[in-house]
Amino acid sequence: MSKEYIHTDKAPSAIGAYSQAIKLDGIVYCSGQIPLDPKEMVLVSDNIDEQIEQVFENLNQVLLKSESSLDNILKLNVYLTDLGNFSKVNEHMEMRFKKPFPASAAIGIKELPKGALIEIDAIAEAK
Repeated sequence: MSKEYIHTDKAPSAIGAYSQAIKLDGIVYCSGQIPLDPKEMVLVSDNIDEQIEQVFENLNQVLLKSESSLDNILKLNVYLTDLGNFSKVNEHMEMRFKKPFPASAAIGIKELPKGALIEIDAIAEAK
């Protein structure tokens, strides 16, 4: 069993006691990403579309460092402070992913770290 802790400066640093991702036996377990700019560590915007794009970009950077990519995602968990924004998440997913789409769940929650509107974690295959 081979376990690797993943870190890239191209995604936000952990804001707590966790790793950006852990790769174990060809599977990458990504921690939740919120829409932080990796350099400034602040939210990119208050706009949900811009936040969704940044979250996917952050996930992509962690996956690339893990020798994977968004194309290899098996499962997504999407956390939203307003489930009314899930249709926008689906629009972005249709632009980013090819069919068949990854399995996913949408969870409505009261609040997220740093006041984010969205957080996504993922499980993916490594290349």
